[in-house]
Amino acid sequence: CSNVRKLSGVNMENIIEVLKKAIGENNVIENELMSKHTTFRIGGNADIFVTPQSTEDIENVIKIAEKTNTPYYIIGNGSNLLVKDNGIRGIVIQIYKKYSDITVNGNEITVQSGALLSTVAKKAMENSLTGFEFASGIPGTIGGAVCMNAGAYGGEIRDVLVSCKVLKDGKVIELDNEQAGFEYRNSRIRAEKMIVLEAVLKLEKGNKEEISSKMKELNSQRNTKQPVEFPSAGSTFKRPEGYFAAKLIDDSGLRGFSVGKAQVSPKHCGFVVNNGGATAQEVLELIEKVTEIVYDKFGVRLEPEVRIIGQ
Repeated sequence: CSNVRKLSGVNMENIIEVLKKAIGENNVIENELMSKHTTFRIGGNADIFVTPQSTEDIENVIKIAEKTNTPYYIIGNGSNLLVKDNGIRGIVIQIYKKYSDITVNGNEITVQSGALLSTVAKKAMENSLTGFEFASGIPGTIGGAVCMNAGAYGGEIRDVLVSCKVLKDGKVIELDNEQAGFEYRNSRIRAEKMIVLEAVLKLEKGNKEEISSKMKELNSQRNTKQPVEFPSAGSTFKRPEGYFAAKLIDDSGLRGFSVGKAQVSPKHCGFVVNNGGATAQEVLELIEKVTEIVYDKFGVRLEPEVRIIGQ
């Protein structure tokens, strides 16, 4: 708590009271354990944790943070996130369940950024819309998926996104697909630290039963091939050009390699898993050792895909 006072130059209790007045008392929590909000189940306390319910709420929190010189961090459901053991100084803004409306209009779906990809995929299926099945098993939100151009099984967000609304420099603007600047697991949105508020997806009319069957098949593949039974942040490393991270790690003899309770999954070497009580420090040491060993053996430098924040 004292760190927030130092960073903001104002009393932390005052910041909390201002936030509560701005977005509602039930949407502001003090000293929230971040391991409760990451799929890794790892992370220390956030000084202030807020759950905005509207675009206005998001704008107000950011204005308060900037006015008081308090750092802030945007998260969704924490599926691609490693929070360090000493937690996060400042404000964590979780755009998730309270900001997750979905509207279907013909073959277009308008989605607030806190909606889960699996929920959007189910809504598409219910409306006989095909083209989003690839995302049904990705454990993230639309906001994070748009920001990093998430993909699986040959599909990516850029394949279906028409446009998105983002918050940039305090203003809500709209970007079309080209303006979003999508790349492999990256985008202009991410590079320029915009905040995704809403996305419009364009799909095709299809057969509901066939769509449902394909989603079940893809989820079955995921459950068979990936270590879904253990907490993780999904694929730990980006795919190096011309290679596959998991194969490089496996060929380096690192299948099942551990540091403390952090482990390279024996089931899929592209995943680092929490084998029960792992610390962020153990995960970071494991990532560093894997990176060094793969580089020494193959001359390929792996880069983390997981986002790392905190102290």
